[in-house]
Amino acid sequence: MKLVFATQNRHKLQEVQSMLGDNFDLTDLSQLNFFDDIPETKDTIEGNAAQKAWFVYSKFGLSCFADDTGLEVEALDGAPGVYSARYAGPGKSSQDNLQKLLREMAGVSNRKARFKTVMALILDGKEYLFEGIVDGKIILESRGLGGFGYDPVFIPDGYLQTFSEMPADLKNSISHRARAMAALSNFLKSVANEPTTL
Repeated sequence: MKLVFATQNRHKLQEVQSMLGDNFDLTDLSQLNFFDDIPETKDTIEGNAAQKAWFVYSKFGLSCFADDTGLEVEALDGAPGVYSARYAGPGKSSQDNLQKLLREMAGVSNRKARFKTVMALILDGKEYLFEGIVDGKIILESRGLGGFGYDPVFIPDGYLQTFSEMPADLKNSISHRARAMAALSNFLKSVANEPTTL
């Protein structure tokens, strides 16, 4: 089965290819010579993932999937959520976003938060959504040098390290993206075993 992953990140492509196995021929946007930005104008994580997947499907006519991720903090009514990548404003860095979050959380006792990834799959013109969630908490200051985004201030439930402090293979095995990808992978493998649906 040939699929497009709506990303220009070769590392993410290889990671997903290894999960899906040899029955799937994955292509990313760079291999299609597409380097433009894809619209992300919806007000939910699900909406953005679906918007990106439909955009690619409409442009290339190929079954594809796209992902979107956000950090949802309970005390901030789910913020930064769908705005996680631009929380501190246009042109701001990941570090700016993280520092804004810590300022917003100063003095707040409820530190509960969760990372959520949604994978949107467009397969033969039909939309399917797959979700991965990791519950945890926001700590008071950054810890660790690995990861990216809000990883230095997020400790998943059941662990003592932030995502940034964890070995990459551990983080990747329990992450929100890995859980969403596993659900997508299981679905695709089940579909691949039913040739009449392809």
